[in-house]
Amino acid sequence: MSQPATLLDVSISYGVPRAGIPSAVSFRRWVAAALDGRIRRADLAIRLVDAKEGRAFNRHYRGKDYATNVLSFPAELPEGVELPVLGDLVICAPVVAREAREQGKRLADHYAHLTVHGALHLLGWDHEDEREAECMEQLEREILATLGIDDPYLVAE
Repeated sequence: MSQPATLLDVSISYGVPRAGIPSAVSFRRWVAAALDGRIRRADLAIRLVDAKEGRAFNRHYRGKDYATNVLSFPAELPEGVELPVLGDLVICAPVVAREAREQGKRLADHYAHLTVHGALHLLGWDHEDEREAECMEQLEREILATLGIDDPYLVAE
């Protein structure tokens, strides 16, 4: 008997025009793929931002004065509080678009990769050392393959 699907509530908010941004349905599908079999219930929010807002988030929370592609903010619930809140993702649309162009990737595929990557961070995955990075990257490859997306770590020639 297969495991039940993850009960998922994903809120999407836009700090950028929606033109060129994948649909909310796509973001939900990518999060569901990342969480499938790993967690039974999850609520999370995704905020799509411009470079100014992305830079402000990165500077405030990481001390880095530039916009980055995705930031993950795991929920920090008080002890004893058990809610399915997983956390928040902030995705910087202009950075994602620039990276996709530079790396020769389809824009939607790059959004999918970064959404999966961010969702795994919310689950506690990290890439602080080489071994962790290899494990996380392999998991990302496997998840993206279920979505019909090629290995995001292959460099286009």
